[in-house]
Amino acid sequence: MKEERYFYVPEADSRMELPQEEASHALRVLRLQPGDSIFLMNGKGLVFRAEVAQTTNKHCTYNILETLPQQKTWRGHLHLAMAPTKMMERVEWFAEKATEIGIDELSFLNCQFSERHQLRQDRVEKIVISAMKQSRKAWKPIVNEMVSFKKFVQQERKGCKFIAHCYEEIEKKDLFDELKKLNDETDEEMTVLIGPEGDFSIDEVQLALDNGYESISLGQSRLRTETAALSAVMMLQLKNRS
Repeated sequence: MKEERYFYVPEADSRMELPQEEASHALRVLRLQPGDSIFLMNGKGLVFRAEVAQTTNKHCTYNILETLPQQKTWRGHLHLAMAPTKMMERVEWFAEKATEIGIDELSFLNCQFSERHQLRQDRVEKIVISAMKQSRKAWKPIVNEMVSFKKFVQQERKGCKFIAHCYEEIEKKDLFDELKKLNDETDEEMTVLIGPEGDFSIDEVQLALDNGYESISLGQSRLRTETAALSAVMMLQLKNRS
């Protein structure tokens, strides 16, 4: 069986040429030739079956043969916001796996106890696109630039909002137990906040609660930041599967 080759082309039905980075991969790595079959993903729910039309040293044009609308496999809008770890590869690992599982939006928080205060959004974007193509996801998650915790929680957001933390003096409910209480047909935004290795500060937790977030835990184990974030994504997915 011939391997199917997928490319991310945001405006696939209007540009008729692979973007520079995708063209480079198609020509130098895959060595595609005119007549070869390819699939294009616009990141917004559409996949196009296409055929390579012409190739040069740097350009690869195509003709669309068929439009293949995809059905999203989960309901609502799943949003995970985390404080990135000091080791960037752990953030990239999380972004890759969350995309493979299924997520709509990723945000990054600069918190009081954060070990990393800057993040290359473009690098995470590349990881997400690669994971989207590998897992055949027709929707590309939104990747937001890092913002302060205060700015994020004070922004108006619809739907269910949760903050995970480890403070014993603040009452917490189990995230999955709370998700199970929701109507199975709910189709709304769900946002979960995950703190740095040193946790959110207690003032940050209180600020989130004051802005409508619910206090939750992710179980009995104490998890690393990226593990906690991925665990939350999996819970949201299990709850919201179509």
